[in-house]
Amino acid sequence: MLKNFTSDKIIAGCDEAGRGCLAGPVVAAAVILPKGFKNITLNDSKILSKKKRELLRPIIEKQAISWAIGIVYPLEIDKINILNASFLAMHRAIEKLAIKAELLIIDGNRFNPYPKITHECIIKGDGKFMSIAAASILAKTHRDDIMKELDLKYPKYHWKNNKGYPTKQHRKAIAEFGSNKYHRKTFQLLPAQLT
Repeated sequence: MLKNFTSDKIIAGCDEAGRGCLAGPVVAAAVILPKGFKNITLNDSKILSKKKRELLRPIIEKQAISWAIGIVYPLEIDKINILNASFLAMHRAIEKLAIKAELLIIDGNRFNPYPKITHECIIKGDGKFMSIAAASILAKTHRDDIMKELDLKYPKYHWKNNKGYPTKQHRKAIAEFGSNKYHRKTFQLLPAQLT
């Protein structure tokens, strides 16, 4: 059962989606939930079904005190690396919050400090705290929407199904058609023997 992080400060939970993808952006969310927020279905987006994530998204967006999305696209990912791109996406989300957070709780073990706001890194935080789980849902569902839109332009990569992750089908399409501008060129797009 997830709990609320205990603090008198205004807390924003932060998480990202799409770090391990070969294509598409890394998307982060920052979410400030009301004190004592409860939802028995809410959990780490990775363990919830697509249907449950899509049911939770409007609930989070409506009930959160504030929420925001930050996006970093492949060209920038290739320039600064995926770890820094993940932090930058979170910074962009935090920056867009309508209410200023006083404490950031970050899913994972590392983070580039955000100016003038303290943070705490929590390993597997999306399975422990409500606001991080809420951020994981918003990051994942917003990213999936972007990949579905990109799939309409580039159907041969099957992004509506694989969302840019390195599935056999996705790698097969890269081998057949090459990469495009939404692929991360610094990632190993194909196994070494196929490049």
